[in-house]
Amino acid sequence: MNDSVLPFIFESFPVRGALVQLENTWQRMQQDHSYASPVSEVLGHAAAATSLIARSLKFEGSVTLQISSNGPLGTLVMQSTDGLSLRGMSTAADVADGISFADLVTGARCAVTIDTGSTERPYQGIVEIRPESLAASLENYFAKSVQVLSHLALISCDAFCGGILLQQMPGDLPISKDDWSRLGYLAATLRLVDIDNGATPGLLHRLFPEDDIRVFEPATARFQCRCSQAKVEDVLRFLGESETRAALVETGQVDVTCEYCGKVRSFDAVDVSRVFSDLVIKGSSALH
Repeated sequence: MNDSVLPFIFESFPVRGALVQLENTWQRMQQDHSYASPVSEVLGHAAAATSLIARSLKFEGSVTLQISSNGPLGTLVMQSTDGLSLRGMSTAADVADGISFADLVTGARCAVTIDTGSTERPYQGIVEIRPESLAASLENYFAKSVQVLSHLALISCDAFCGGILLQQMPGDLPISKDDWSRLGYLAATLRLVDIDNGATPGLLHRLFPEDDIRVFEPATARFQCRCSQAKVEDVLRFLGESETRAALVETGQVDVTCEYCGKVRSFDAVDVSRVFSDLVIKGSSALH
């Protein structure tokens, strides 16, 4: 059950949860980048968290988690559709080994945008990054922006990333503070070795041995970039014809690299003329 999100509920409490493990998806996300270890860890946490949030959507849409900071980690963007197609990237400079999360994201804010894919405006919640971790920051987001008490644990290494999310639901018999604290403590014991073989029902029963859990069908996650020839051409139009042609003069061609998947699209003089022609024929919008 690699690259999957496993939803579940507790039979005795109004609490729902989901367990995620990303392996191939996470490795492909890192493939075209050389992230420093502290940046890679946070990006892995973001991938796991975004997939957990996306899996809870009750409609067709997408989730975008974005961090902007004044620290070494300048920008982080992670996106997932409701069908768990993920892509993500980060920009960072001068990241020292062993840097703390707080120092990595100095003065950061975290935005979570929910896009329904319809004519309605996307919903966006913005919270300050907590110095402890991204998980603590997102628990704060759920409490303040969604009004849902949550426990979130996130883990990451070069090979895979994962996490577990617990959320209280409305119920006739609300969970007691002691039981809620206990479940949070148990969720926080999740370790990398636990999800080495994927998100499995057996792992849930080991994490919560005293609780009856009902497990539902897992959903498969995968890496998928949404870049396309047509979108890249739109970027060049936004950049402007004069700047695009200036770059063309310098190198003989304009190369545009997708920061998510690493795909390079090259434009020569004929391509640039076509892009800026009044009779432009847009390129294919097919995703890859």
